[in-house]
Amino acid sequence: MKLTKKQRQPLLKDKIAENPFITDEALAAFFEVSVQTVRLDRLELSIPEVRERIKHVARQQYDTVKALPLDEVIGEIIDLELDKQAISILDIREEHVFSRTGIARGHHLFAQANSLAVAIIDDELALTVKANVSFKRRVKVGERVVAKARVADNAHGRTIVEVHSYVDQEVVFHGEFAMFRQEHEG
Repeated sequence: MKLTKKQRQPLLKDKIAENPFITDEALAAFFEVSVQTVRLDRLELSIPEVRERIKHVARQQYDTVKALPLDEVIGEIIDLELDKQAISILDIREEHVFSRTGIARGHHLFAQANSLAVAIIDDELALTVKANVSFKRRVKVGERVVAKARVADNAHGRTIVEVHSYVDQEVVFHGEFAMFRQEHEG
């Protein structure tokens, strides 16, 4: 059953509050309306587009990355607790894929996970010593990759960071990164 604008707008507002990273396309599919209708609803409700919402949430909710400049992080960090956990998103665009197949090049998924593993370290200098990675399924142009990192171990002068990357709750990449940190130098 189609909702009226008056019925839909409060629900749209709730849906975005529940998940600030939801795209206009996903909202359009959920409410069975056009993307343009969702954009008009957002404008009337003064709700910014997804990119702006992500930046807003990111500014509010996370520690500052110490080990590298933010513009060197591959993907967009949306949550960061140093030496604990971090999350980033990467929208796969044409420049990330093989032109013939539309499948993402593996080094982009690796770079997102690796830069998140570096960013999570609470130190001015963090370097990847070793990485054990596996690609679980192909990622295609237009998909959004959500990488979730957590510090698994912090012993013997190395920090082990585990990263799982997802597309719509499905694991597409897994990596375990052994990280060197300056503070452990003798």
